[in-house]
Amino acid sequence: MARYVLTVFAHGTLLGTSQVAAHMRGQVSVYELSLAQNKHTAGKIDKASTVVINAFNQLDVAGMWATGMVAAADGTQIDTWENNLLAETSIRYGGIACLHVSNTYIAPFTHFIPCGVWEAVYITEGLLRNDSDIQPDTVHADTQGQSLPVFGLAALLGFDLLPRIRNWHDLVFYRPKERTRYQHIDRLFGEEAIDWSLIETHRTDLLRTTISIREGRLSSVTLLRRLANHSRKNRLYRAFRELGRVIRTITLLRYLSEPALREQITAITNRNEAFHGFADWLMFGGRLIGHKVHDYQEKVVKFNELIANAVIYSTACDITDAANEIAAEGEPVDPDDLATIATVHHAHRASLRQLGHQPDPARAPTENTAGRGTAGVVPRRARLTRRCRSRGGGRGPRSARPCGRRAACRGRRYGASPPRSGRPP
Repeated sequence: MARYVLTVFAHGTLLGTSQVAAHMRGQVSVYELSLAQNKHTAGKIDKASTVVINAFNQLDVAGMWATGMVAAADGTQIDTWENNLLAETSIRYGGIACLHVSNTYIAPFTHFIPCGVWEAVYITEGLLRNDSDIQPDTVHADTQGQSLPVFGLAALLGFDLLPRIRNWHDLVFYRPKERTRYQHIDRLFGEEAIDWSLIETHRTDLLRTTISIREGRLSSVTLLRRLANHSRKNRLYRAFRELGRVIRTITLLRYLSEPALREQITAITNRNEAFHGFADWLMFGGRLIGHKVHDYQEKVVKFNELIANAVIYSTACDITDAANEIAAEGEPVDPDDLATIATVHHAHRASLRQLGHQPDPARAPTENTAGRGTAGVVPRRARLTRRCRSRGGGRGPRSARPCGRRAACRGRRYGASPPRSGRPP
């Protein structure tokens, strides 16, 4: 088991098997770590991440942040060698780690895709291949996470796609009929109307295709890549596009009329960006995947996601144990205070460490005796803050903060060039 843990750490942080073996002082060899990495497939890494996610979902503290029914999908660029099968003619070489992050700060699924692919093609595939207990039915994304066929397919699959679209005022609001007019919002709509007869004619084909995707007989990625813009003469593409026009018009109207929805989209997409930053912080061995094989590149991204989920679970355990210690002192608390502490913030994790609590990673956190959401079970943010400040400040000790000089030394040590002034890192 220790060998597998070291393998995940070596590849998820991009530190490499040689450096990890050198720091273990003969306890493990490079050959043993490489052999363990070869036995890890992408499917096995997903299963390991599912175990961590399910354990996290059983914690009472996880329910304080959200229900887990909402997720956000977004991608971040990871550099690779230009001369490999994944790199394409793009302004940015490398690949995109497309993460699905739930509103409980944990990532159920990850893809590694080329830069030239529209991210919306993979947005439903990640939701379908998610085997954890957290099953979101609402997904938020940005402009790259939507298209007309994706709107139609997501609706048939039972997912509510609510993206944050850039320049939404340039999109067409389709009328239900050509003669339909509205008193106050008529200027939003164009002259185009929905072709309901086309949807009715191909209703059976749409349902048959959706069932095939649900049963795993057909990949949604394969379908959506075939139903590209150049497939305008394809009848199935036209049907999905027409249905997507209906769903997108309804979504845009909801976006304009519901301020709470706009706030939710912003909050969840910010959590997705925070997870990206947290995973990038954990990849301290470098940001370049020095390998040409796509399977290995995808495994590195999944290893990094597994480490991030494991650290988030460990932080949630620390929060739970610290909360129970404060509750044992008879301190009344408000559950809303706990919801303000995020597990992906570096400062919060350092602050909890200042409590002097050293959790055992082999055991589960102490169970709450009063149940979820009751007074005395979860800690007050103010109480945690006072304890943290009394032991060295809310942001952790000065020696724990990274500095540019140390990062440059680490880059020289592991063979990466340190960033120079005037050039991007």
